Amino acid sequence: MRLPNTAHTSRPWRIHELTPDFRVEDVWSFRTPGAGPDDFPMLLTALRAAGGLSTQPPLARLLFAVRWKLGALFGWDDPRAGLDGRVRSLCDRLPDDLRGPLTATAGPDTPFTTVYQLHDECADELANKTVHTVCHLGWVQAESGEYELRMAALVKPNGRFGRLYMAGIKPFRHLIVYPALTRQWERAWRDRECLGGLLRA
Repeated sequence: MRLPNTAHTSRPWRIHELTPDFRVEDVWSFRTPGAGPDDFPMLLTALRAAGGLSTQPPLARLLFAVRWKLGALFGWDDPRAGLDGRVRSLCDRLPDDLRGPLTATAGPDTPFTTVYQLHDECADELANKTVHTVCHLGWVQAESGEYELRMAALVKPNGRFGRLYMAGIKPFRHLIVYPALTRQWERAWRDRECLGGLLRA
């Protein structure tokens, strides 16, 4: 479910310290029935086990494949346009208490790099010729008393081209990418007990 930007900006997330020059592009919530205050690490483990881009539905995978082809054709994803090329990584802005073993590590089956991970929030980043973006995940107590996952996409477009790019992909994000991600992540939470059994075996 899409949420107003204030659902992210009104909370005391640590990411605010690192991204004053970014704007909030999207805020999305994901149902995690039965979740408690200490279940965020379990959820992250379940999401990683569920896979990344290659496990998305066919239409979403097609969109990403087209995007990578266009990126290769026009040089959008040239390493010189990425982190520590065109832009500095947010890892360079981290205070000591946010640094950890996952800082600056690339996630499997995803183009994102981890910035930090805490007990109730984490942040990954990606940069290319179009944009510098952050995927922030936060663990929030809902009105029902249970906890839910919230994702915020924070962006810093690369000039006019980046702003046009973000405007152009907005319908695809809202109509295809986020709904597919919702199904994948909510299913990962439902299947966490199976994952726990495999980890204990």
